[in-house]
Amino acid sequence: MVDYQELSDEELVKKSLDDREVFYYLIKRYESKLMRYINRIASVTHEEAEDLLQEIFIKAYRHLNGFDQRLKFSSWVYRIAHNEVINFAKKRKRGTALIHASNNGDTDNMVLDNLAGEDDVHGNFVAMESREQVWQALMELPLKYREVLVLKFFENKSYREMSDILRKPEGTVATLVNRAKKKFLKIASKYQLEGILQ
Repeated sequence: MVDYQELSDEELVKKSLDDREVFYYLIKRYESKLMRYINRIASVTHEEAEDLLQEIFIKAYRHLNGFDQRLKFSSWVYRIAHNEVINFAKKRKRGTALIHASNNGDTDNMVLDNLAGEDDVHGNFVAMESREQVWQALMELPLKYREVLVLKFFENKSYREMSDILRKPEGTVATLVNRAKKKFLKIASKYQLEGILQ
């Protein structure tokens, strides 16, 4: 008997094409990750987040035949999530960046832990006085900058994966991350969070 939980994403994709019940294992593997991703970059109610998540999985299943085997499934499904969140933002705000309204301690801890894990910011974020202020500063970024920081520091995506998700060259993604960091620091200064990247 096949233990579907032990199969790779790509093996599950192949089996899902023959048996749609197998797609359930991909949903279980990614639903909590994608829900966190949605909540980190978009100001949505719980119901809206669930609707977005459902739409992401419906689109993923419908387009499973078109899955590019050269990509990681995770990059492919995050690309679908990215597109759904952007479309939601455009419908709701007519292109205005969404500001995240909710906040929780786990997310605050994660932003500091992940940002501090980078060589160029190591140890600097740990000294910040208020995790809530860090989160607020991050959420003030325009969506395109907030998203690259979320992908890089929260989701631990490589530049290659981010390139696949955002459909931008790796060099462009690296430039966006650098600009996002600079803009974050500028916003952070009003919260007395200076000296972060010295």
